[in-house]
Amino acid sequence: MSTPPRPTVLFLCTGNSARSQIAEALLRHLAGDRFEVLSAGVAPAPQVHPLAVAVLEEAGIATAGLCPKTIEQIADRAGTPFVITVCDHAARTCPTFPGAREREHWPLEDPAAADGSDAERLEVFRRTRDELERRIRDWLARHA
Repeated sequence: MSTPPRPTVLFLCTGNSARSQIAEALLRHLAGDRFEVLSAGVAPAPQVHPLAVAVLEEAGIATAGLCPKTIEQIADRAGTPFVITVCDHAARTCPTFPGAREREHWPLEDPAAADGSDAERLEVFRRTRDELERRIRDWLARHA
């Protein structure tokens, strides 16, 4: 007897280096194996932002395997049931995913664009992580 496929959740952002990566790791952490979790960017950065990795690791959340991906790299998942954009640019330029049951937009400021000292920038990433965790917990409660 085969196990039915897990629903896929896709987080989309512009650079796929901070917000969407944090969301991907958080949902995996909070939902266990209930979903296949992906993230991608409309114009991916070359690497995950080091402060995104830092705030995840300080919260005890696994970061292994996180890497920026293009929408084309996840195109085989065109039937993605849940698509969540985490920046306005991605919301405006995101392609249509014909099989998506739900599409949500969570407008979050880009922590990678924060100015200030290293400590101040780290605090911006922490706020982004905490806001994403709150939103993901609410989302999970609706999809229990």
